[in-house]
Amino acid sequence: MAKYSEQLDGVFVALAHPTRRGIVRHLGRGPRSVGDLAVRFPMTLPSFMKHVRTLESNGLISTVKAGRVRTCVLNHERLSLVDDWLAEQRRSWEERTDRLERFVTDPEEDAR
Repeated sequence: MAKYSEQLDGVFVALAHPTRRGIVRHLGRGPRSVGDLAVRFPMTLPSFMKHVRTLESNGLISTVKAGRVRTCVLNHERLSLVDDWLAEQRRSWEERTDRLERFVTDPEEDAR
């Protein structure tokens, strides 16, 4: 997972803001135009576009312009970096709690 560290850091930075998490949540239901997404958030369009650019620069979304409409699409593969990292953390903590449980329930076994 170390080789993904820089990419993972970018994903977490992008997801650190509630507006960007909201955008990702809405795009989880399917592609949306920037205008459709923007009306859901109480800010100016230029401010909203900064959030879109942050998500796009970190690979969480892609945008496609057709005429005057820019459509955002969620990159599910990029989100899988977070899922993989969380699974690794979950495994690590489960192993630790299992060892603790064994120690608490049968301390003699660990002494052998």
